[in-house]
Amino acid sequence: MTSTLNDDENTGTETNAEASADVEEMSVEELAEAREYGRLHLRCGLVDRAIDLGFLASMAWVLVGPVDERLAGFSLMSDPQSYLRLAALFVITFSLHLLVSFPLSFYSGHVLEHRFGLSNQSLGGWLSRYFKRNALGIAFGLFVFCGLYAIIWNVGQFWWLVAAAAFFAVSVVLGQLLPVLIIPLFYKVEPLDDEAIGQRLDRLAAGTGLSIEGVYRLEISEETKKANAMLAGLGRTRRVLLGDTLLEAFTPDEIEVVFAHEIGHHVHRHIRKMIAQGVITCALGFWLCDLLLMSGADAAEHAALPVTTLPLLMFLLTAFSMLLEPLQNGISRHYERQCDRYALDQTGMKDAYQSAFRKLARLNKDDPDPHPLEVFLFHDHPPTGQRVAMADR
Repeated sequence: MTSTLNDDENTGTETNAEASADVEEMSVEELAEAREYGRLHLRCGLVDRAIDLGFLASMAWVLVGPVDERLAGFSLMSDPQSYLRLAALFVITFSLHLLVSFPLSFYSGHVLEHRFGLSNQSLGGWLSRYFKRNALGIAFGLFVFCGLYAIIWNVGQFWWLVAAAAFFAVSVVLGQLLPVLIIPLFYKVEPLDDEAIGQRLDRLAAGTGLSIEGVYRLEISEETKKANAMLAGLGRTRRVLLGDTLLEAFTPDEIEVVFAHEIGHHVHRHIRKMIAQGVITCALGFWLCDLLLMSGADAAEHAALPVTTLPLLMFLLTAFSMLLEPLQNGISRHYERQCDRYALDQTGMKDAYQSAFRKLARLNKDDPDPHPLEVFLFHDHPPTGQRVAMADR
């Protein structure tokens, strides 16, 4: 529903004015802190990418031989196409990578966040989340790579097409499970008990075809001071998740604008588009891996692919993902701009929109105007300065 409120009307503008009056531009000190945080965060991200590529290259060309030789010594893993041997190699690769990258993960995820006053986690809490997240990563990785090699060994030359179709199926299932199974593993999720906000959100969703299972409060304040909100799930599991930090720091008008932005993702069919893009990306990535790993090989040679190619396959997929990241981020920024415009058009609350993004920048210590090259390479959301300025156009 398009809001009938505008900046010239008396009804509702007092709240917006009060909200924006409380949230001015960042002070010089706040801006300097946000830029320092962004600079260090970017540096950690670049080092993390270098570690990923360096470790996987070392594993693929140096370490995989000795490791696989040890595994082959076990009677249950003597077959070079043993799923048990493949799983063991993946777990070893994943675990060694964790060991190499742990110092950086600890610095960027715990030390840096505390240094800038963004984290509420104790050391024990951070370690618990870290190991839980990586245990889930190991379980999911085992499923993905065992499934991928099963496709390679049984399909042959056109395995990459079947693998892309399998990616689509897994994406749909994960999309459905995310809000009901995966997110609750890390955060407390409970129905939002706020009738006034619920009515606002129902009004915004009316006529969009958006079927929402419910609006939920996401307890993220035990971990962070940052604010967040999302529209998660597919079909009957689709729901709105509002971080408790956002609910406590934002006015009802600002929450309405944020929610309208999330509805914009549904109206513009971004979830479907992202899944389709993911399928195309996976097909291209798997096809390139096929060319590099098995150029000119026939179906029999595909079926004989040894498990020792796993680290190389992981390296190629990681490198491809990094090379493609700027393009994917550019598409994501376009989607976010569409949703920002949708939120402004549907609510008509420019002041609440601008104050919401200023609050987000302040709470998250987000540099409102980072270097354009940094945005091009690494940012999947437009800079907050651009998002605030857009409302004036």
